[in-house]
Amino acid sequence: MILGRTLSVYFSGRFIKAILGLFLFAAVLLFLFDVLELVRRGSDREGFTVMRVAYISLLRVPLLLEQVIPFTVLFGAIAAFVTLSRALELVVTRAAGISVWQFSTPAVLVGLFLGVFSITVYNPAAVYLQQKSEEAAAGLFGADQTFLLQSSGEVWVRQDGLDGESVLRASQLLDNGTRLLRVTVFTFDEDGTFRERIEAEQARLGNETWYLDDAIVYTTENDPQSYSVYQISTFLTATEVRESIGSPESISFWNLPRFIELARNAGLPAYRYNLQYQSLLARPLLLIAMILIAAAVSLKVSRFGGLGRMILGGILSGFVLYVLTELAKDFGGAGIVPPLVAAWAPGIFGVLMGLTILLHQEDG
Repeated sequence: MILGRTLSVYFSGRFIKAILGLFLFAAVLLFLFDVLELVRRGSDREGFTVMRVAYISLLRVPLLLEQVIPFTVLFGAIAAFVTLSRALELVVTRAAGISVWQFSTPAVLVGLFLGVFSITVYNPAAVYLQQKSEEAAAGLFGADQTFLLQSSGEVWVRQDGLDGESVLRASQLLDNGTRLLRVTVFTFDEDGTFRERIEAEQARLGNETWYLDDAIVYTTENDPQSYSVYQISTFLTATEVRESIGSPESISFWNLPRFIELARNAGLPAYRYNLQYQSLLARPLLLIAMILIAAAVSLKVSRFGGLGRMILGGILSGFVLYVLTELAKDFGGAGIVPPLVAAWAPGIFGVLMGLTILLHQEDG
């Protein structure tokens, strides 16, 4: 028996409303906490205003919310299943001969749709807004600006230019990829022989050229030489510099394949970026797993009671998947496990777990 169109649309609408409602609630909470954190960091800075900080946080929140999408789907689906049960709508549906697999199909399709939408539309938009937040925050947080870029510690960039290859080490990125602070550059001839080491207070990116201010050049043949401005050729653009230094989460889904190829051509490890790309591709499967787990922990409650056990079961299931996902990311990001396996394993495990529990409850 196939679920009718009217009933499918009705159930789908209930799940979408529950999931989006929980998502918006999480967005409001995250926005409030983020505003408080930005106020704490920037309240004594020149140019600080509450409206400016609120605007910066509003642009930052969409990318931060990507981490909670699976959990909003899980708990939103649980809430929808429980609401339908308490209104006796699922009881009537079962009495009409419709199985759990049939009335769960609209929820699974909702999870699939939200997963595809989140990676093709939401993720690029969130990354774009994150970049706008960095521009709005320019100059406000000073040395703490790196926490907006989601990167910390020293960063390395390997590049090529008309004069040969070079490796840059910088402590901070500013102006959307066009300025680096406290820079060390190791340059090589076209045959790969080390040529010189350059220490500079900052590097400014121009037209295929790095301009190093207050630079000191060290070579193996001559004494150190000081220059007010020293130039190095490069083929990198500001976007490529920013993406090389930024975290994989700060790169749009549509730009990740190009950047993975760029990193490989430059001889840089691409594990983390490949893992991010595969994780985004696997997100629809992960959301489907959350839907099935929600059905497994909530449908039995609808018939036998036990709201507390349902909540605990949902929390434990979400926690298990979260730990598995983080472990897989750590192993995949370090190159221990292939990124393809690390990205898809949590979703496959979640789907199998949800199906196993449902089969045991309904057909066991």
